[in-house]
Amino acid sequence: MATEITRLHHVGHVVRDMPAALDLYRCLGFVTPAPGYPAMPPREGGAPEPFGAANTHADFPGDFLELATVVTADGRVPADAQLVPLQAPPDVLPALVERINATRANLAECLERFEGLHILMFSSSDIDATATRLTAAGAGHGGVNTVRRPAGGEVETVRYLEIDGARPGSAAEGRIGVVADLDPRIQATRLVDHPNGAIGLVDAVLCAADAELDAVQARYERYLGRAPRAQGAARIFDLDGATLTLVPASALAMLFPGEQAPALPALVSCTVAVRDLAAVEKLVRNNKVPLVRASSGDVFVPAAAALGTAIAFRQAEESAGQGAATTVR
Repeated sequence: MATEITRLHHVGHVVRDMPAALDLYRCLGFVTPAPGYPAMPPREGGAPEPFGAANTHADFPGDFLELATVVTADGRVPADAQLVPLQAPPDVLPALVERINATRANLAECLERFEGLHILMFSSSDIDATATRLTAAGAGHGGVNTVRRPAGGEVETVRYLEIDGARPGSAAEGRIGVVADLDPRIQATRLVDHPNGAIGLVDAVLCAADAELDAVQARYERYLGRAPRAQGAARIFDLDGATLTLVPASALAMLFPGEQAPALPALVSCTVAVRDLAAVEKLVRNNKVPLVRASSGDVFVPAAAALGTAIAFRQAEESAGQGAATTVR
């Protein structure tokens, strides 16, 4: 059954050391702009200093891959980091700081669990319809939020909701939610040619304990408004040009040889479509990053070499007009 959920909107890789993460992603052939760090003076009259949480994106036409970290007193800040001084009316500033600190606390809790993928956001063509459907299905959520942020001289409006599970704003496997489809006009201003030829997210893998797989599947049927198909031991939710794969812990190594989930349930992998898989293999190996061949024919960087998550690459063709991967060769 088709719903208003369209594709993967983004996945988020939560890391402890942003400079190390930037080095890794650039070795894998992604263009990752200088991360943004919110900043405030620690005292009146002082220079702004970074605090809270920082992030950057590897952007594609219809989705993106996020790198996020918490700011700590002894943590490394990239040399090219962009400090973003908070500017808001006095009556708004405390709420803004509180929201940033809440994000930081959420990410810190993720890192206590493990370093890796903790954010999974789906894209919706009608976010209000998504909220109504989730409520009717008994899936708790925090309602539709709206934020506005600068985007290349314009203001981008982002509308999203977070699904509540283990605690407000977070399911057992991390921060799960739905975001209104990206504005293609604004997203186009962020696009670059990645050296690895990446053109879009095509899969995310969620690993669950064998005994809990049916319950996790039922949750995601409510979230997505559709049923998965079976593929061996895995359950696959088909989206527009992408998939969400649920896999029992006992079968994870069949998909990704040598991989083990750091916790259960856990987001253990994301897959990016590329224009020329052979070229990616050459680029990554030349940069001294290990690659493993998956049973699907994809290649992936093991989690042990990729800051806690398997990062996979898949040969795909571009769809006309979208630039997103639709056909696997």
